[in-house]
Amino acid sequence: MHDIWNPWHGCVKCSEGCEHCYMYFLDKMHQRDGAEIYKAKAGFRYPLQKDRAGNYKIKSGEMIRVCMTSDFFLEEADGWREDAWDIMRLRKDVKFFLLTKRPQRVKDCLPYDWENGWENIFFNVTCENQQRADERIPLLLNLPFKHKGIMCAPFIGAVSIEKYLATGQIEQVICGGENYDGARPCNYDWVKALQKECVKCNVSFCFIETGTVFIKDGKKYHLPKKQIQSQMAYKSGMNFQGKPMEFNLYDEWGYDIPDEQLYDPHYGENCNQCGSKLICNGCSDCGKCKG
Repeated sequence: MHDIWNPWHGCVKCSEGCEHCYMYFLDKMHQRDGAEIYKAKAGFRYPLQKDRAGNYKIKSGEMIRVCMTSDFFLEEADGWREDAWDIMRLRKDVKFFLLTKRPQRVKDCLPYDWENGWENIFFNVTCENQQRADERIPLLLNLPFKHKGIMCAPFIGAVSIEKYLATGQIEQVICGGENYDGARPCNYDWVKALQKECVKCNVSFCFIETGTVFIKDGKKYHLPKKQIQSQMAYKSGMNFQGKPMEFNLYDEWGYDIPDEQLYDPHYGENCNQCGSKLICNGCSDCGKCKG
């Protein structure tokens, strides 16, 4: 996908949300071990790659999801993280989505010039159930980031976060069910309750997928295809656009970038009923939809 940057791969499981990790499952399918952690080779500098005309492949204003096959604040990646920060510092015109289950490590892993945070970093913690929400969100609220969000995925238990949303610091909440081997159920009642809290606090909410096992009105559904999961999430009508996030992005000289020069996403036919449409970069023109 064009909106993902994996500077390193592999992870160490650290909570119940990791139990049936999709990365471990997919690695196993390819005869690899998800616990093997290594730095990407060519992909490490992906945000700095240019096309033949000398333009960055990632356009100004795009949102790039970082370390989707690892954790950006993984201890084993401490030797590589400074170089990754350098890349994000150079690309002040790009928004970087960071997600972690290790917020207790974050303060000691920030770059020397962080101060009160960088405008182009969107920091999120995973809260798969109430226990992890109550452990991780207070840490999130006390960390110096300009933009903060919550990811309830895999959504394996009811979560109430209204008291945290009321602080005004949280700009977006994402939730989605679990997939692949041993997927645990996602209950639609949990989704509705979480969405209601977000609407009350005018915080954007995105229900990206039902997961493989979905419970609605007391009935259990088995949905193995991710495209169907996403479509069902979209059709639920749960997605809510709250107060818009405003990122102040700058060019390499430190000047503001006019809105008309920022990336404007477009969407293909398959995007129109996708649960992630609210939060994605749009179509990457890969041609698969036409195939």
